[in-house]
Parts: sequence; structure tokens; C-alpha cells
Amino acid sequence: MTTTLRISDTSAPEHRPSILDLTRSELAESMEEMRQPKFRTMQIWQAIYGESAKSFDEMTTLPKLLRANLANAYDVSVLEPMISLHSKEGSVDKVLFKLNDGELIETVLMRYSGRGDSRARRTVCISTQAGCALGCTFCATGQQGFRRNLSAGEIVSQVTHMNEVLAETTGGEERVTNVVFMGMGEPMANYDNTMKAVNILNDDEGIRLGARNMTISTVGLVPQILRLAEEPYQVNLAISLHAPNDRLRSRIMPINARWNIATLIQACRQYIEKTNRRVSFEYVLIAGENDKPVHAEELIGLLDGLLCHVNIIPVNATEARYDRPDQGRIGKFRDLLRRGGIPVTVRIEKGTDINAGCGQLRARAISATD
Repeated sequence: MTTTLRISDTSAPEHRPSILDLTRSELAESMEEMRQPKFRTMQIWQAIYGESAKSFDEMTTLPKLLRANLANAYDVSVLEPMISLHSKEGSVDKVLFKLNDGELIETVLMRYSGRGDSRARRTVCISTQAGCALGCTFCATGQQGFRRNLSAGEIVSQVTHMNEVLAETTGGEERVTNVVFMGMGEPMANYDNTMKAVNILNDDEGIRLGARNMTISTVGLVPQILRLAEEPYQVNLAISLHAPNDRLRSRIMPINARWNIATLIQACRQYIEKTNRRVSFEYVLIAGENDKPVHAEELIGLLDGLLCHVNIIPVNATEARYDRPDQGRIGKFRDLLRRGGIPVTVRIEKGTDINAGCGQLRARAISATD
């Protein structure tokens, strides 16, 4: 494991808006306001997303005066790597970033080998908020409280940074293939910036990431799920379910008090009817809490007839001290779902030696500075 550690002042200086927060059409509008020819938009766009420019001075295709005017109006860099970790088996990189105002977020790059007909994937798990307000009891981020929403540029920059990591380690042969909005925070609670980030990532003149290679996760914000069904982007939807009944789910996920399971599942049915896309249900398996055969049977009944898939995630150790089921219990829960006709997989564990679980590295860094 290789580790780069740099702890610096986390005070919040004043900053200009970031040019990374602009979609390509918004950048074109900015160039029009600056009375620049239309081709300047593509020069800047390619400098940022094709050449990984970190400052306007690096955009040497632009006239000096324009570079100066851009520097007066915008920032470029929005993320500073503070801690970079690489797992022993070489498949995971995790970075703790400091934002321009001193807030801390985490991003994880996971390398998956192709199996059978499936291709190799380079998946980045990105954050959409600094902290989280939803308080799921098993989640390290939920235990840290909410700080603020991330801008679209702060979300996108996590992907561009990991593209640079891949370029450095593979001689430019590999790029990010998939993005999951499953890091720190609730993407649907930062809906507009999350969808703006999707727009930028999907742009065919920039990062060129297919919408079907992006997955947005939510604990179950029903209005936003219905809103996502109306979007033009064919992104995937993942629901953090984690319990098959209201009593149990309300105990571990406070959001269930607002939108209970019946309301959530109905929203998922409407989403599927509108989009004809499969919904993934994330199920964190916690020993003695939600991992019994009766829970599996309840889950089968709940999801019967839905176009869906269940992803079982053995719980990570956090300050909540939830216990992880043993492999036998995990396998039994999976097999019960399969026999009940529910497509199911157990998430492949990666990066346990570098605290790859959401929020763990931030908590460690804050503890080190207290």
C-alpha cells in the first residue's frame, strides 16, 4: 500500500466560481458574453477535458488576454488530493480531497477484470455532498453530519482526477468506464448539480461517458425518483433499501419515516413503467439485524414482479459497531433470494485494507487532526 498524506489549513478563503461548473452550452454563453468567437468554447472544453489543464495559463491555444480575463472570472482547480491510498492487491485507489473551502470528500477507483462476455471495468464511486443529512445508522458518512452540497464541477472533477490516475498507471491506455453516484452524500438531495454533472460527463466532446454506464443511488427520495424518470439521460437507478419492512427500515434509515417502503416501491414501479429500465436494490447485510431467512422471504414478497436486481453488501465496520455476517449466512441469504426468483449478487469486496467504505477515510483524517 502506498500512501501520500498532506494535511493543510482547512480555512475557507474566497474563490471565484469554477469554470468546471459550466456545461458546454453554458461555456458557449460565457464566451459570447466575452465577445469571443464560437470556436473558443471547444478550445477551452478540450483543454479541460482532453488535456487536463489545471490553470488557464496551460491553455496555450488561447490568446493571453483571454486567459487573463478567464482567470479573473473563474477558477479551474476545485479539488486538492490530501490522502491517496492504493490497495495491496492493486485494484483500488482511494483519494481524500480537500475542496476550495476546506471541506473533505472521498472518491474511490475500482478496477474489475472482465469475466465471460463482460468487459473489464474501471469504476469510480463519487461523492455528491460533503457529509450527509440522512443519518443511516450503518453509514460512516451519515454519522458525520451534513456540511454542504457539491457543485457540478466538484462532482465531475472526481472523475477527471481518476482518469489521470489511470493514465499515469497505464500509459494512457485506460480511462474510467463507469461512474456510480454512491459516495458521500445523497445524490437526489443535490439533484440539480447531480444531473448537471451527468450532462458534463455524458458530453460527446468531453469525457464521453455513456449515460447507461452511470448509476445514481438514493435512499428513497420519492419525488426525485419520479423526476429522474422524466430525464432524457438513460442513467441507472439504485435504491438503498436495506430492510424488507417498515419497522426495521425506520430503525436503521430515518428517511423511511417520510417515505415508507410501500410508497418507495410504488415510485419504483412508476419509474420502471416510464423508463423500462431495471432498478437495483442495495441491501447492506447486518448480522442479527436484517440477515435472517424471514427477512429474505419478506424481501422476495416485496420485490415480486418488479424488473429489478438485488445487490447484497456485507456491512463495513464503522463507529456504529454493526457486525458483519459470516460467509455462510451471506450465502444462505443470497440463495434464498435466488430460489425466490430474485436476481441477486453479492458485491465483490475491494479495498478493505485502505478503508474504501464511504466516509471512513474522512473520519480517519479528521480524527488525526483533532
